[in-house]
Amino acid sequence: MDYDKILCRRVAQVPPSGIRKFFDIASEMQDVISLGVGEPDFTTPWRCSDAAIYSLRQGHTHYTSNRGLKELCRLISAYEARFGVEYDPQKEILTTVGASEGIDLALRALLEPGDEVLIPDPSYVSYMPCVTFSGGVCVPVPTGAENGFIITPEMLAPLITPRTKALILPYPNNPTGGIMDESAMEKLATALSGTNIMVIADEIYAELNYTGAPHRAFASIPGMKERTITLNGFSKAFAMTGWRLGYACAPKPVLDVMLRVHQYCIMCAPTAAQYAAIEALKSGFETGFQDVRRMREQYDRRRRVIVNGLREAGLPTHEPLGAFYAFPCIKQTGMSSGEFCLKLLEEQKVACVPGDAFGRGGEGYVRCSYASSLQNIQEAVKRISRFTEAHS
Repeated sequence: MDYDKILCRRVAQVPPSGIRKFFDIASEMQDVISLGVGEPDFTTPWRCSDAAIYSLRQGHTHYTSNRGLKELCRLISAYEARFGVEYDPQKEILTTVGASEGIDLALRALLEPGDEVLIPDPSYVSYMPCVTFSGGVCVPVPTGAENGFIITPEMLAPLITPRTKALILPYPNNPTGGIMDESAMEKLATALSGTNIMVIADEIYAELNYTGAPHRAFASIPGMKERTITLNGFSKAFAMTGWRLGYACAPKPVLDVMLRVHQYCIMCAPTAAQYAAIEALKSGFETGFQDVRRMREQYDRRRRVIVNGLREAGLPTHEPLGAFYAFPCIKQTGMSSGEFCLKLLEEQKVACVPGDAFGRGGEGYVRCSYASSLQNIQEAVKRISRFTEAHS
């Protein structure tokens, strides 16, 4: 068989995830401290796991509706209202297999071959491949530490063409920790208001904001709900990565098309995970989201330790105001991002992710997750300091 003639070229040519390479190497080594994992080190609150177990004992082992359990959609609507936007639980909400499925559904619902998608660079590793899989064209929007790694109308203006279909807006941001405050969102909304550009707002880190100000959904900005697909989920804030449960909120005409893809490809999100998510939200409303607040406080403490430690190691580090990643600049070492991470792993047994895994704009940086124990972070920054001293 000549597989070069059989396989879809645009899919086959997408490189493997730059994150996995270092995970695979680290997994074969002893005594490695990993700052590469993009998931909470906390265990899912037991009450959520217990709700899933109880659902199994009650025989809830069948498909749900494509949209998801009605009670869950109702609770998601109430949850999003905390961020300033109202969604109809029967028409504008869809539960998905993680927020990752939501990204895929949104792009497949919007893109015709050749349509362009504006993507902040650096950004989460899945955006560009998913655009490519959907037949779209990625248009990176370079961002930098000098403005907190956020995009501005001035950055977008020269990149918008008649083929521009969508803008991915991922704040708080992975890998930079950048956030967009209300003023920045309002300026961006004004620039978009005269266009037909849809916004895919990936707000999976909405709860992880360290400014003291509550997160505000981009769809809550006047005039933006009609052009915004909001993606969120339970992985990060509720320590439920393995449950694979997310959701999408969008205007009915858009959500109906996303639902069509979901119906044929997935059917429904995992039933037991939906019951766990119901408990996460119900108990959250009852306790003022105490578990989420507790985890956020721990991340904030770790955030200060890792940023100070990286700076003391001689690595300029933009202060991350959201998510759970630091993004230190390593340009002064003279190494590429990949070379820095490989040598750091080999010499000091600390695993980070090369910045160029998140786009060309990430070259010269590395991503360090502080979703790890404080003890591990303290030891990791000591090792990084030894490494930078040896290579200064």
